[in-house]
Amino acid sequence: MSRETPFAYQAVYRYLVEWLDGASAAEQRLPSLRALAQRLKVSVSTTKYAYALLEDEGRIYARPKQGYFSRPVPAPGLAPDTHLLDRVYAYARQPGMLALCSDAPAMLLSLDNPLLTVERELVRQYPRSQAPLYQPFGEAELRTALAERYTRSTTDYWQAEQVFLGTDLRAVLALSLDALELNGSVALVESPCSWAILRQLQAAKIRVIELPLDAEGRFDRQRLHEVLQREPVRLALLSSTLNTPHGSLMPAADKQQLCRWLGERGIWLLENDSYGEFCFTPEPARYRDYADPERLLVFSTFDKLIGSEAPFSYVLCRGQGARLQRHFLERAFRLSPIRQKAVAKLLGSGRVDQHLVQLRGLLRERLGQMQALLAEHAAEQLRVVTPAGGATLWAEATRPVDMALVYEQLLGQGIVIAPGQMFSQQGLWRHHLRLSFTLDWRQDIAGAVQRLARAIDQTP
Repeated sequence: MSRETPFAYQAVYRYLVEWLDGASAAEQRLPSLRALAQRLKVSVSTTKYAYALLEDEGRIYARPKQGYFSRPVPAPGLAPDTHLLDRVYAYARQPGMLALCSDAPAMLLSLDNPLLTVERELVRQYPRSQAPLYQPFGEAELRTALAERYTRSTTDYWQAEQVFLGTDLRAVLALSLDALELNGSVALVESPCSWAILRQLQAAKIRVIELPLDAEGRFDRQRLHEVLQREPVRLALLSSTLNTPHGSLMPAADKQQLCRWLGERGIWLLENDSYGEFCFTPEPARYRDYADPERLLVFSTFDKLIGSEAPFSYVLCRGQGARLQRHFLERAFRLSPIRQKAVAKLLGSGRVDQHLVQLRGLLRERLGQMQALLAEHAAEQLRVVTPAGGATLWAEATRPVDMALVYEQLLGQGIVIAPGQMFSQQGLWRHHLRLSFTLDWRQDIAGAVQRLARAIDQTP
């Protein structure tokens, strides 16, 4: 930071945020304005402005004639009976905690800045209207861009009116279940299964039948067929390409057979495409390639791919379009039209596809780093499934260790893991955990893996 720029305060601000995040939760004294200015080779006024931003955010406070101090971070106010899932994510968001449990590919490389740049250009092009255009199904340009993106051929295509946008994944999934009259029914899911999906199915009072995946990412087909014959299944909710969070890739023949059985029984297939584009294998098979098009609903979200500035989610559905239209009209999501237009521009320009190539390359690189650390420091404690893509690793303890106890032990060391039982309603996967490799690699990740291995050894 030897040459000061007009935005030097932002660099100082980021430096201080990282320092605060790495510090303990107790109160800490910050460097004086002059000392920090000398250290970073900026002006005192620049450091003062960065301190003022942190003071406005409540991260620090000033004592007269003593300087600036960090505010002690209180532990999350959680009741003793708080669900494990809620505890994990409450602590993962605490400053100073190293979260080995995240699943956000865009943390490595996001399109947030290009998105905001396009948005500013659009604001200049489209003067703000006194009466915003009412678009309860989403911005027309974005619906069209998504329909084009999902179209594969003249026989497998989508139209803009079959695309619906909402605020987030849980909102559009809840609305879709309601529109298709699936609340209170019976669902098949892969296991381990996304905790967000399980929670939404629970909220919809849907009885979940979990189908465990083997090490190769396959179901026991005989058991699956018996379940379909025995149970009044109304829907199957499955990951499009990667089995999430398992990280495996089911063979195309297995997907085709399952879709045939679902089609014979008129069972809805709800395909989670949130990680569909993060597969390392070119052109992986998707369930929708074989599904009954009139009993298919695809849903996904932009934040995994673009970043936190694009939190929108969407569904595509050919059958029962009138029901979905009615429910989206009644719900009337309020989404920024300019932000939606900006996302559409990124999709239409090819910028998203270029970004995907770079991001998948980074994911492969970070995966290799994490696998090397696990091989060096935790080979005796963990067996790891090599993922076919995505942002996480699925690991199993080499002996029957309850990962919820390991989680509790690591909390005191400032590390948060995701125990496997979070990904099951039936308490499966107690000896497993999900590990992220989309981390801030400037931190001591090797040390965290070593502490994880010790915690497993020390847990009975």
